[in-house]
Amino acid sequence: MLSSVLHSDRAAQMNILIIRAFIALRNMLATHKDLARKMENLERQQAEHGEQLAAVYFIVKQLINPPGKSKKRIGFALADKAETK
Repeated sequence: MLSSVLHSDRAAQMNILIIRAFIALRNMLATHKDLARKMENLERQQAEHGEQLAAVYFIVKQLINPPGKSKKRIGFALADKAETK
């Protein structure tokens, strides 16, 4: 603030340097926002791909180890003891 009030060449140069510093800071913050947005997109995509891979692994495991089939018994079924009395 003082550099803009003083009327000297050095004060004008300092004012210009301060403005350039703020412009550089603004550009750096904008760059970081872009990077943060890209990181969020990558995290979201990674989560989606993780869910899809988990579903594929589950299906492959089912194909490798199919559930056991129940065997039908050959012969007559025995009547329950309560029914015979």
